[in-house]
Amino acid sequence: MIIRECAFNKMGATGNGGAKNDKTAMLCHREMAGLLDFAHKVWYATVGVLAQTHRAYFGLCRNNNYETIGAPRRFLKDLTMTLAKDKPQFDLKRVFALCFAVYAVLIIAFYFLAGEQLHFRRSRGEVTMPAAEAGTIELVQGTYVQQTFTAKIQRLESVSVQWGTYYRANAGTVTMALYRGEELLGQQTFDAATITEGGVTTLTFDTPLEGLVGAPLTLRLWADSAPGSAVSPMMNTSAPQTEGFALDLNGVVTAGTLCFSASGEDYIWTGLHYWEFAVAFGLLLAAYLFWSYKRWQQGKPSALVKAVVAVQKYRFLIKQLVDRDFKAKYKRSVLGVFWSFLNPLLNMAVQYVVFSNLFKFDIPNFPVYLLCGNVIFSYFSESCGMALTSIVGNASLITKVYVPKYIYPLTRILSSLINLLISMIPLIAVALISGLLPTPAYILSLYVFVCLALFCLGMGLLLAAAMVFFRDVQFLWGVLTTIWMYLTPIFYPVSILPEGIRGIVEANPLYYYVTFVRTCIIEGVSPEPTMYAQCLLYAIAALVVGAWVFKRNQDKFVLYL
Repeated sequence: MIIRECAFNKMGATGNGGAKNDKTAMLCHREMAGLLDFAHKVWYATVGVLAQTHRAYFGLCRNNNYETIGAPRRFLKDLTMTLAKDKPQFDLKRVFALCFAVYAVLIIAFYFLAGEQLHFRRSRGEVTMPAAEAGTIELVQGTYVQQTFTAKIQRLESVSVQWGTYYRANAGTVTMALYRGEELLGQQTFDAATITEGGVTTLTFDTPLEGLVGAPLTLRLWADSAPGSAVSPMMNTSAPQTEGFALDLNGVVTAGTLCFSASGEDYIWTGLHYWEFAVAFGLLLAAYLFWSYKRWQQGKPSALVKAVVAVQKYRFLIKQLVDRDFKAKYKRSVLGVFWSFLNPLLNMAVQYVVFSNLFKFDIPNFPVYLLCGNVIFSYFSESCGMALTSIVGNASLITKVYVPKYIYPLTRILSSLINLLISMIPLIAVALISGLLPTPAYILSLYVFVCLALFCLGMGLLLAAAMVFFRDVQFLWGVLTTIWMYLTPIFYPVSILPEGIRGIVEANPLYYYVTFVRTCIIEGVSPEPTMYAQCLLYAIAALVVGAWVFKRNQDKFVLYL
């Protein structure tokens, strides 16, 4: 019918003085292209089946005698069984065993690399120090200041107090003590001469205090100074009255609160039950691998098996495409691969001069802070930008050779991943120059690279599919990338943002990827377990959406290329 319509249109174009229906002609062209693509796939499938049957036929003929009565029926039965058993030549059992072994090694390694951050996090019940508005009393011998509060910290580590000195040099000693009822929990004495105006003294404990949640605590301050040479604890008079908080100035209960803070850690439930979770997930993984293997034996491969088969089948092509994309980026460049080192350093230098001098952000290790954000966002921008044109740019290959179309965005993501790993070298070099010593947490940053690559793959699949149908996507993506960059805290701290905008920034997936790397490199510790979960969930969500859109529309690509 389609062919007949196309022929009719051609005759009409000839018989009507060259008049032609462009829309119908375009439709015919697309339909014919679709038919040709389908015929191409059928041809290759047929050739494959015939080749497989040919191999099986000669193998059976060499090993069996079919010249007796009933040979045709027996031959067909043997041929069918031979074809059913003909599977790719790799040991799936060994692949699955290797996957489980890798899981076990990663679980054990992560337990030791994560350290205390796996078990504890900064307490959400910490008492923050209010702004100082006035002094309390001159803390001389025979007087005291007492602040009661209710503990909400599971592991109390320290208590701090802010002081006023009346802008003079003082003498004597000041004592800080923490009580639970009549029980002394900790005490520390400070030289009054070392306390400055607005300075802070901190009472620390040799071991964190546990079991204090919900208990009323009392912070008591006293001194042995003489009048005219004594310090004064600061207070906030406008702070709202909180249940369990009371300020006592030498026996007189006073409205307001002492300028003090209490800090510590809380237990993380995932850390408390880490091995239980690890064993449970390991059993689920083993069950899934066993189920996949059984399905494979039945000729019904699971998604995991299909992925393994695809990697096995197209690994050479993937390697060649990745190599091509990586080399094409630096083709005819004088410095070549060295630009992977130089680009992040130059961007960091420019942004450091601008933002450190003009905006005066008080960020410790600002060059490392800036470079961490640049490296992560550059990979995201570069990989998604390359994946955007992966289908359109390979139209000549897609219309002539059958290869799974997802391979083209995948190879773009992998080639950009090589640049990311190379860019980590100048990042670590700048960290060392800044005085940040390497820690085992550096290894944990590989986790975020995997999650980021999966996130970019999902975005790349989505953008590549959209680009086929709407070529304007490439221009919109440039604008969206700029907006995305400013919504990612690359060169500014999140603390300067208003609450509304801060919520938008914290909903940005790149915020968690950048924060993860900064925690590993700058702080030298593992992020909290929730950070691992957030990075993985964003990656899985993007990959699922991108893969669904790409798979749903990939058969239509040939009509628009």
